Amino acid sequence: MKNLLKSLFISSYPLAAIVVLVMSIINFKFNLNVAGAILASLSVILFFALLFTIPRARTSKNLLIYTSVITISLLLNLTNIKSNEFYSTLVLFIGWLLYLFWYSNFGNRNRNALKVGTKIGDYTFENTFKEKINLHNIEGDYKILIFYRGNWCPLCMAQIKEIVNEYKELEKRKASVLLISSQPHSFTESLAKKHQVPFHFLTDLKNKVATKLQIIDTNGLPFGFQLFGFKSDIVMPTVIITDKNNNIIFADLTDNYRVRPEPSTFIKIIDQHT
Repeated sequence: MKNLLKSLFISSYPLAAIVVLVMSIINFKFNLNVAGAILASLSVILFFALLFTIPRARTSKNLLIYTSVITISLLLNLTNIKSNEFYSTLVLFIGWLLYLFWYSNFGNRNRNALKVGTKIGDYTFENTFKEKINLHNIEGDYKILIFYRGNWCPLCMAQIKEIVNEYKELEKRKASVLLISSQPHSFTESLAKKHQVPFHFLTDLKNKVATKLQIIDTNGLPFGFQLFGFKSDIVMPTVIITDKNNNIIFADLTDNYRVRPEPSTFIKIIDQHT
């Protein structure tokens, strides 16, 4: 139920900001309340617009610049707390806090299945040709498993692009990169064709592996994206690095979907174990 509410929230919140902006422009008056409403709505719209148009793999956890501007917008509206603009800005302010500290946060993730030093199971995936691939049969002194939410997620796509740009360095270290998602094959195939690198583009059918690793995000897909063919149940962004004996030497289980490790971290971890 909680995740379903999150799914509905993340799809409706940017739309609410657009409605506030349009109504503020239609009823425009030169006063602090309208200015505050416009400033708050523009901030929310700008953040999500840039998230989908300018590739970036991570953000700061608290997004201080946006948070400061939206807070200032609410303060401007305190000049008349009976105005429609005040209530609209208050809704956007509360929504922003919910986005930062509720929607973005996964809470305390269970790390028992991914402890450093333990052996990872010989899990089975499917490649873009729908062939069964066993994890332990993949060659490489090191394996970097990146569980990503899907092609729809701009942060995931930016993270993958970063990894692609470093594939020569990873290749030197005999590291195999596995990009894993539960999205339909067609999307994974499209991603593989786009990047043209010797990575393993894999599908975790019905989130079977994600469930075993306890990294599944039930109903984590933003509401409405199902219309494009994506499944409602996705994974929490997770990175696992194993050595040639399939022992886990690194596991990043971020508690915030906007905070992810950089490729330089992977290279550093591998170099430490070489």
